Amino acid sequence: MMRWSPALPPRPGCPHRRLRHLLLRELPTGLAVGASTFRPWASASFVGARHIFPCTLAVGDAAMVRRALHDRLGATEWALVGHIVADVVVESGDQPDRLRIEILTVED
Repeated sequence: MMRWSPALPPRPGCPHRRLRHLLLRELPTGLAVGASTFRPWASASFVGARHIFPCTLAVGDAAMVRRALHDRLGATEWALVGHIVADVVVESGDQPDRLRIEILTVED
């Protein structure tokens, strides 16, 4: 297992770009993804990353969209080589029309 550091460049094979591409295919019409970020993450047993996708909702009830999106993304089969999606969270943002999607990936 490779060690990581905030000072080092991203780990080889980081799935952030692929994950963003797959996420865009799953989002409902009217939900736009802003600039996404990721942070390295590790536990005693796993190494991975937290991928954060801020979203803006053009129309509709944000609470209803959040619940439906959480269920949909939780049931999605993510095709990431060498990585597994361990958790998906959809949260309300700092404004009524904002959502925040966080996806935790771990190395397979």
